Amino acid sequence: MLDPLGLDSSTEDVYRALLQHPDWGVCDLAAHLGLTEEIVRGALDLLADMALLRPSQNHPSLFRPVRPEVGLASLLARSERELQRRQREIADTCAAIAAIALEYEAVRDRERGSFERLEGLDRVRARLEELAYEAQDECMSFMPGGAQTPDAMEASEPLDQLAIARGVLIRTIYQDSFRNDADTLRYAQWLTALGGQTRSTPTLPMSLLIVDRTVAMVPLDPADPRLGAMEVSAVGIVAALCALFEQVWAGAVPFGETRVNEHGLSPVEHELLRLLMDGQTDEGAARRLGLSLRTVRRSMSSLMTRLGARSRFQAGAMAVQRGWL
Repeated sequence: MLDPLGLDSSTEDVYRALLQHPDWGVCDLAAHLGLTEEIVRGALDLLADMALLRPSQNHPSLFRPVRPEVGLASLLARSERELQRRQREIADTCAAIAAIALEYEAVRDRERGSFERLEGLDRVRARLEELAYEAQDECMSFMPGGAQTPDAMEASEPLDQLAIARGVLIRTIYQDSFRNDADTLRYAQWLTALGGQTRSTPTLPMSLLIVDRTVAMVPLDPADPRLGAMEVSAVGIVAALCALFEQVWAGAVPFGETRVNEHGLSPVEHELLRLLMDGQTDEGAARRLGLSLRTVRRSMSSLMTRLGARSRFQAGAMAVQRGWL
């Protein structure tokens, strides 16, 4: 039953027996459970390593079982953190696979017209208008960087309105930091009221637009979208980008909701702590989260106060100790 936490059946039986009979020794446990003393000792070592046993106050040579609501809850929280880490790795891997496949298909399928290089913002915006008019079923997009430029929103508004009127489903994922910009926030509210679906997440890998699951637009250089974009219609690449979008969408927070985890951390606060543990500077974290440097420092100061930490290093250590990371 507790295999997902790293406890095999024998170790679980030993732990359960100790909860009922905390004064039993190796011989008693072996006789009661029908196990060899060697197996019981191995189970006790594993339980001690997993902090499910601790030395007795009165008899340091003996170990007492830790209450399950404390010990097992800690193991469960550790498993959940590992699962979250793996999910982030999978998302990063999907993005990496898509990028590698894009490079490969660009060479292989150039003659088949599966790729078109669009140089400069003017050409990109002109093609975006064409795609918006051509869309029949669905438009999915990533909007990284927080605040959107007023001219971009002004240009998108009539296109979005016409598409929704035709029955096109529009799903947009912003970075959480967009909520700090009044104009972008108003645009998201307008789009949601019109029938579009909007969610947000702390970080996004790049800007992205997918139309009818048949054509996608990705930046030539994610670090500088002004250089232009690549229009992709290769089936395998578009399918990979759709999978990436769906994975990010599933973990994003719907517009209008405020989600915090069991520790009272917002997604942005949790991501900021993770970036701190990864060695990111305040400037680097601000770029990744699409926030101002002042906002990042204010949030970090608030987290340190809640943790009772006197330094960034201590804050990171205490966050791990409390199971926040």
